[in-house]
Amino acid sequence: MKAIFTTFFLLIAAFTCFAQGIQFFDGAWGAALGEAQKQEKLIFVDAYAEWCGPCKTMAKNVFPNEKVGEFYNKHFISMQIDMERGMGLEFAKSYPVRAFPTLFFINSEGKVVHTVVGAQSAEALLSIGRKVLDMDDKSLDFAAQYDQGKREPELLYGYVRALNKAGKPSGKIANEYLRSQKDLTTPFNLKFILEAATVADSKVFDWLIQYRNQIAKLTSEDEVRQRILDACRATAQKAVEYQSKELMTEAIDKVKKHYTEKAEAFEGQAWMDFYLQTKDAANFVKIAKTYAKKYAYDDARELQSLTKTLTDAFKEDKNALSLAEDLAKRATEVGKTSVYHLIYADVLNKNGKKDQALEVARKALELAKSEGSTAVRTAEMYLQRLQG
Repeated sequence: MKAIFTTFFLLIAAFTCFAQGIQFFDGAWGAALGEAQKQEKLIFVDAYAEWCGPCKTMAKNVFPNEKVGEFYNKHFISMQIDMERGMGLEFAKSYPVRAFPTLFFINSEGKVVHTVVGAQSAEALLSIGRKVLDMDDKSLDFAAQYDQGKREPELLYGYVRALNKAGKPSGKIANEYLRSQKDLTTPFNLKFILEAATVADSKVFDWLIQYRNQIAKLTSEDEVRQRILDACRATAQKAVEYQSKELMTEAIDKVKKHYTEKAEAFEGQAWMDFYLQTKDAANFVKIAKTYAKKYAYDDARELQSLTKTLTDAFKEDKNALSLAEDLAKRATEVGKTSVYHLIYADVLNKNGKKDQALEVARKALELAKSEGSTAVRTAEMYLQRLQG
């Protein structure tokens, strides 16, 4: 029975679509091409029809997925185009479709790099995205020239950009060039530093901070701040991977010093990631409780995300389940929808409070009646299993 409830909790968690997911570009096709060229990204197009059931499934359950959103927002300019009206009628002349949905990956010149027909799961869409990035990986071309002994500054800059875009380490190439420069304050070298500062635990990051004002004047303060945050996130991820508190502290301290506005939230999320990886329930609960009060108290989706993490990762820890219950209850007060009540009921049941769980599940069913047939079926199925 416990396994049944765990599986069902995952089902209703997916149903909530609590993550921000893919941020779709809202503009004309020409503007998207320009943005793709400017950002040196491919365009991901969800070519759909309003009546298409699989299209609706992806829009509801896949595009809002947190991991999908994080990956696609980082690597692509994403668009949703209704192929049977408006911009879609013109788009179809150059990019015809045979079935819905059709997923296009198109470069800034308008050339199709890859096409997939049919609805995809979140995992499949991530796999497709990674495959497309490999297909568009220009770092191999630069690597060939580099291996031939070519060291022109523009080539090395392009090599570093290509490596960064492909998610490959670029520190060796960047350090080789920058350490050879007598003057790091030339416009080209400042631009090079901004591109190369990919991790906070590096000399290049120190140069980014040292020449911050000059780089901001050359580009913008927003770009510099975003690079600082991204570099600190990369170092925090490394700290999680190697379970290094020293490295995590370094990443947090640098955000505190160089991007103060983001520091507190960054610190909470970073330590939660760390303690999740190290399976340290006590410290995770302590951090999560503070984080929830400051950053998630009025956000039902974020509360749901924390609840799911607590019940998945620390399902045998009483304090973790107690916090999960508190957060799930708060989510019902903020979200006021059936699915949050079902999640709350599930946590109550996990905590041995079946009578309360039944009461909340019945409330969920009542709410579901005004939310549609899918919500009703979900609530009914859960209630039947809880009563069984």
